[in-house]
Amino acid sequence: MFEMISRRALMGQFGAAGLLTLSGCSGQQGSAKGAINIATAAGSFNMTIAALMKQQGFMESLGLHPNAIAVSDGAKILASVVSGSVDIAPLSGFSQIFPAIERGAQVRILSAATLTPMLALFSGKPGVRTLKDLEGKNVGSGAMGSLVHQLTVTLLRKYGIDVSTIRFINLGSNTDVFKGVMAGTVDAGLGPASYVPDAEIYKVHALEHGDMSVELPDFTYQAGWTSTHAIATKRDELVRTLAAYATLFRFLGQPEAKEAFLKARRSVFPSAPEREHESEWAFLQKTKPLAKDLIISPERVEYMQKINVEFKAQKEVLPYDRVVDTSIAEAALKLLDKT
Repeated sequence: MFEMISRRALMGQFGAAGLLTLSGCSGQQGSAKGAINIATAAGSFNMTIAALMKQQGFMESLGLHPNAIAVSDGAKILASVVSGSVDIAPLSGFSQIFPAIERGAQVRILSAATLTPMLALFSGKPGVRTLKDLEGKNVGSGAMGSLVHQLTVTLLRKYGIDVSTIRFINLGSNTDVFKGVMAGTVDAGLGPASYVPDAEIYKVHALEHGDMSVELPDFTYQAGWTSTHAIATKRDELVRTLAAYATLFRFLGQPEAKEAFLKARRSVFPSAPEREHESEWAFLQKTKPLAKDLIISPERVEYMQKINVEFKAQKEVLPYDRVVDTSIAEAALKLLDKT
């Protein structure tokens, strides 16, 4: 039985990511022409992506007026999408979507975003070097069933680790978890996979077989999703939003995007060492994790649902057409072909 400890109990010393306005457009009315309310999962990479999107003006070039927030809890994003206060979550974990649809929620996956996890398991404890060493230890995580928790358990199960012996500590987002690892609050936890080559900077080390970008290639890390109401009432804005993200994803696949990426990341993390910025760029170029063609395959959707079934988060694998609407992504790609 997994034991989750309140984030409040252990993370008082860390600032919660909460809701962070990134676009500077928080006063924008959702009903205005081209206005789009966007929520993404909080995390260092997504914060950089948001800064880069604004810096390059990709959304504005498509006639959009984005109001973007970063949210530390995937359940809160889902609630915001269902309520209509958020129009689209274009860059967020999505395992919670399937059980929500199973229970009758009118939400749909629109696109793939990050095809592989961009995280790895780290520890600052000298005696914790392998996944096996985590048995009986405290491991930083998110809430039960969250993306951070699900990724960690999926990797451990792959290598036959007895997760029933592990005490999972709810610290929040992967950014908060990594802070806990550095502080020694937990014995291990997730952090950016781009930190693996230079982990000693943070006085931690990567665990053997802990790089999820290598170990879990079929685990789609983030997707784009929305409500059926938004599909019906804000279709044009959704199409242009996905077109902007596809433009950004393709831009990041080009070597000439390096300086723009580094500028955006420095603006978000001005005190981070230059090696960290460079490592993040090198990781992106090596792994190519972004879904520049947007479409999420039936195989990837089925894989994610099977994990949910194993976690008892949903009863059965749902048909692809019941959970995915590819028409928005297809229209976005056609729009890009015209521009």
